[in-house]
Amino acid sequence: MNPVYRRRLLAHRIGIALSITAMAVGLLFLSWILFTLLIKGFGALSLTMFTQTTPAPGSDGGGLINAIVGSLLMVGAATLVSTPIGILAGIYLAEYGEESWLAQITRFVTDIMLSAPSIVIGLFVYAIYVANVKHFSGWAGSFAISLIAVPVIVRTTDNMLKLVPNSLREAAFSLGAPRWKVAMMVRLRAVKAGVVTGVLLAIARISGETAPLLFTALNNQFYSANMNAPMANLPVVIYQFAMSPYDNWRELAWGGALLITFSVLGLNILSRTLFSQKIPN
Repeated sequence: MNPVYRRRLLAHRIGIALSITAMAVGLLFLSWILFTLLIKGFGALSLTMFTQTTPAPGSDGGGLINAIVGSLLMVGAATLVSTPIGILAGIYLAEYGEESWLAQITRFVTDIMLSAPSIVIGLFVYAIYVANVKHFSGWAGSFAISLIAVPVIVRTTDNMLKLVPNSLREAAFSLGAPRWKVAMMVRLRAVKAGVVTGVLLAIARISGETAPLLFTALNNQFYSANMNAPMANLPVVIYQFAMSPYDNWRELAWGGALLITFSVLGLNILSRTLFSQKIPN
């Protein structure tokens, strides 16, 4: 056997072995985490968790209904705000990104926002909103997590629109369609499933964010649908209850963690199966 070929074959086998080992170690720890979560989380599931509010310190029982409703309201408001902004910005970047200096700056800022720590975004919203209105609120929490969702939707929309073949655009232009109509009615419709997938992934991303909500929505022991007041939410409740000395609080924290995990898992499965779509040739 050629010595050069033998060395390359050895290097290839070593690389494959290291890759498989790294994958196995990652899967081992992931399985360990999920197994622990399932064991302790399922033990905390009960009807009262979905019907009662979070308990006071030292009291028995209690549930997470106020935190569940608060999370749904804030994530829903953030989705309504971030989805149109992210999609329209992604269309602008894909359609005019090679011609405009503003598009280049927007793409650069989007990349920075994607990698920015969420706690920095929480501090930013606290400084410009919470500190000025003098109180925490659900609106502030929605604003904070929407800033996390927007760059995810922008980048996904931009990347998906770039996959549309030029022949499809040229055909639309040849029929006399204006550029804005080509972007909205041809390119966007061709990759609508991929854009919806990006929105779902953004929702999954913001559903478990804790740090921004600590500085904006804070928490509320009682049930409240008032978005202009401090509002309970699952991530912060899990954070506080997991470190408490009370057994029922820690049990509720495991149950809340299981709810968020299953919600994120469901959104990921939905985005990869129900909305899967091939790009037209």
